[in-house]
This record gives sequence, structure tokens and C-alpha cells, in this order.
Amino acid sequence: ASPAATRTGVCSRRQEQMWFQTTETTWLTGGPPVMGITFKQIVLSLSDNVTVLFCSAVNQGPIVQFKLSDIGEGIMEVTVKEWYVKEGDKVSQFDSICEVQSDKASVTITSRYDGVIKKLYYDVDATAFVGKPLVDIETESGSEVIQEEDVVETPAMAQEEHTHQEIKGHKTQATPAVRRLAIENNIKLSEVVGTGKDGRILKEDILNFLAKQTGAILPPTPFQEIQTPPPAPAAVKPPPATPKPVFTGKDVTEPLKGFQKAMVKTMTVALKIPHFGYCDEVDLSRLVALRSELKPLAESRGVRLSYMPFFIKAASLGLHHFPILNASVDEDCQNITYKASHNIGLAMDTSQGLLVPNVKNVQLLSVLEIALELNRLQVLGASGQLGTADLMGGTFTLSNIGSIGGTYAKPVILPPEVAIGALGKIQVLPRFDAAGQVVPAHIMKVSWSADHRIIDGATMCRFSNLWREYLENPASMVLDLK
Repeated sequence: ASPAATRTGVCSRRQEQMWFQTTETTWLTGGPPVMGITFKQIVLSLSDNVTVLFCSAVNQGPIVQFKLSDIGEGIMEVTVKEWYVKEGDKVSQFDSICEVQSDKASVTITSRYDGVIKKLYYDVDATAFVGKPLVDIETESGSEVIQEEDVVETPAMAQEEHTHQEIKGHKTQATPAVRRLAIENNIKLSEVVGTGKDGRILKEDILNFLAKQTGAILPPTPFQEIQTPPPAPAAVKPPPATPKPVFTGKDVTEPLKGFQKAMVKTMTVALKIPHFGYCDEVDLSRLVALRSELKPLAESRGVRLSYMPFFIKAASLGLHHFPILNASVDEDCQNITYKASHNIGLAMDTSQGLLVPNVKNVQLLSVLEIALELNRLQVLGASGQLGTADLMGGTFTLSNIGSIGGTYAKPVILPPEVAIGALGKIQVLPRFDAAGQVVPAHIMKVSWSADHRIIDGATMCRFSNLWREYLENPASMVLDLK
């Protein structure tokens, strides 16, 4: 039989002899390709003297180049940190292809096609460029290949990344996660006004639209909350291992990449800001007692409660009275923007270097909700999975340098923010009480830096005093909670 005949269902005797046969019915699975045709499952039906083979063939699809799409923020190159596939692996749409790291965040690249990986263009730690191919994918036969932007997503499907969707002739920009949220709530994206860059629809836009329909008040919450299990009983921790210096016998020069490169840019800009410094100490004795009471309750809800949620909430309450500290200025310092949201960042020491994710809309969150979000950010930070949405949009920053050691510091402002605080370690020190008796007190030093072009020393001092009062008498925070 000819190849054409074979494709229509009749196999030649030569092909027939390549598989084992019986006098009844034989199921043939697999088998080598014959005359350029790859066979799937074949059924051999036998009558008295006639053998008929019904064959199905699969043609190989086209090979497409999977290109690195624009991931926003003016990023033109990234470092490939990890491959999740290798040549020959089969992938489906939205399967993870690799993880890349820009100078702002780590991003997971996912596949737009069903098919087989034929080629990887970069090694781990190599620099990949936007618009250039990452991998070649041999698509499955019959599958429609649409050349459009590759899907880019972070662990929490970052708000800034996007794909495009046509709705009644209008191009609506939204992430797959946002579209899925809209579908689950029967919301048409064409009816939602996007507040993101270039009119893209964010998760908050969907939640606000839903709130208007239902009349409910929906405070922003993480799209994927990570419920951390209650910690295991405390065990004696071995002393941290100090890394031994490695002497190679020769100098090594390497280019700055990723977050190190971003730090160079940020600190170069920060150097132009005249910093005003202010230091004080806070007696946290009452807060230490309060946290001891609340900690078991928080753990029963799956939340690890540290002191930081109280520090962050107290800062937010203080920012209501001193909004200039929650502001930003333009590059020429000609205009000041007062931020409505209190997106308070927390400087975090990670294996990738210094990162500053922020808790969004602290003014709307309870202490427990702040603790839950901090748990999520800490888990992502430890695994190197912080997304762009977690790292961008901060309006005020706290640096908990005391978790490593030290009392005072000189924190550097993160432009375009105008203020930052550094928290020292908590020490039990002797202090005089109201009766003049020496008592043990839990003392923490705090160091503030402010942009002296727009913030004077008195403003910074008054804010610090209010923040200190909230922490020294935590019950007073209840009066201002909303």
C-alpha cells in the first residue's frame, strides 16, 4: 500500500509484519515510524482470511520560538536562575518554563503552547534579553499557533504583568488570574475600569467593582494567602555556621547582576537626598506582655505573631497625623504627591540580597492581617519567589536591623519615598519607674531618616513621639483603629 493508502486506514504487508499478530484481534501500541509516519494506537481486526489494519498517524507540528516578553518597568534583560524543563520534555499551556530574575524581582515564565521542548537558548545564570527566544517548542499537530506575547507570571500573578484580551473591539489588559477572578464572580471585564498602567485591570479593580455591586466592604487581601502551620515546639538551636572564606589564589571580576545592580541604581539616586537623622528609644515592656498573651491565639489561627505587625500598624496610625511622611517627590523636587495608601515596606535580608517587599494598604488591615501578610512575604522571600507586585509601590519603610544585631543605624531613604526607620534589637536594661525605683525594661532603639528638602526635624520628632506612645501603651492604639 502507498503512504496515502496507509494514512486512510490500510496498512501494507511490510508494515503489518512489524508487529505481533494473533488469529483474533491484536491491539498494537506504539511502534517505530514507517515511511515518515508516527503511529499511535492501532487495532488489528481479523476475519477468516482477510487482515485489515486500521492505523492512525500523527504529523509533527511546527516549531515556534518562545520569546521573552516585556515584563514591564523598563526591564530589557534578566538572569536565568532556574530551568523547570529540559530538551525533550513535553509541556502544556501555562506550565512553568523557567525562573528569571531582573533587577527588581524574580519572575516565573510559563508556556503558551502545548508541545515538546526542542532547544534551550540559555544556561543557568546567563543573561537573557527581552524579545529574544528562550526556547524552541515543537507544537502538537492541529493545535493553533498564535504568535502573541508570552505569558509571564510571578508566584502571586503580579499585577504589573499582563496579557491582552479583545472584548467587543476594545483591547482589555488583565492577567489570567484577574480574568479568572472576574469569571468566578460573573463580571464582564468590559464593564470594569482599569486603574493600572495603560488602563490595565488589576485585582483591586475587580474587588472594588464587586463591592459596589454587593454593597460589601472588601479590604485588599493577598490573592494567594499562605497559611503557615503553627511552629513546632522550641528546640535548642545550634549556633549559626560562619561561612569560611574561600581563597582561590587569584582575583575574580564579575559583572553586577539582578538585585545588586538594582541597589547600585537606587543608592546612587538616594545619595542626592539630604538625609536628616533622628534617634530615640522605646520602652516595649507593655507590648512584650501583650504579645505574649496574643501569641498563642494567633498560632491557633495559623499565624506567627512577631513584634513587627505592631510596629507597622503604629506607623500607619502615625502617618494619618503626618501625611507628608507618606509622600513622594518628583525627580526635580518640584511636586509632592501625598499617598492615600499606606504601603509600608520591610527591609528583608535574603539569600538574593537586600529586598524590601511591602504590605499594601496597612491603614485597612488589623494587626493579625498584617502578621498574616508578613508571614506570606517572609515565606516567598526565603524561597526567592517575591514578585514585582510585592516589591513595588512602597510609600514608607521600616528596617528591622535588630533581628541581626545592633542598636542604632543610619538608614538610607529608598527613592521616591521620603522617610525610613531602622529598629534596633530589644534589650532588657535598667530604668527608673514612676516611683524612682530601678526596674528591668525592654528597650529598643529607633533611628529615623527623612528627606530634609521637604521634612523638617520637628515633624520627624513629633511623628516619632506619637509612634513611641502607641508602642509604649499599645492599648491606646484601640482608640484610633478603624
